[in-house]
Amino acid sequence: MSRVGKMPVTIPAGVDVSFQENKINVKGSGGALSLSLNALVTISNDAGKLSFAPANDSREANAMSGTLRQLVNNMVVGVTKGFEKKLNLVGVGYKAQAQGAKLNLAVGYSHPVNKDMPAGITVATPVPTEIVIKGADRQRVGQVAAEIRAIRPPEPYKGKGIRYSDEKITIKETKKK
Repeated sequence: MSRVGKMPVTIPAGVDVSFQENKINVKGSGGALSLSLNALVTISNDAGKLSFAPANDSREANAMSGTLRQLVNNMVVGVTKGFEKKLNLVGVGYKAQAQGAKLNLAVGYSHPVNKDMPAGITVATPVPTEIVIKGADRQRVGQVAAEIRAIRPPEPYKGKGIRYSDEKITIKETKKK
């Protein structure tokens, strides 16, 4: 059995987990998330701990038990603490400004780039060269961060562009004669 799938998910106080026919719903102070269940995994709830077990001995069921366990754990952590990604803007004149559910970027193009945030995602710019993306759904937070980074990815010669705060850019040496 999957090592990750063997660990139970503890449900903290203030988090409500409910099952429907093919869905699991998690509600907490950070919001409400839902996930469709897989028939290859059986879930049992005993005294505030969710246990995941493969429904049969197949390799797919074993892998899916660990995957589903981690997805549900991310949902529980998301509705309690939430997730955040930080992006940095590197370049002369590069700046970002958050206005409600919109992000305005000036990243070296002849026009400003406006990005609308999906529901459940908040964006903040504490400094004009830093973007903080927060939300309860880990996948959506990462996807929005990746879409913003793709507007102007870091280039390898000067390192200019939008990068994750923990990303290391290897600068290439210029071509010599």
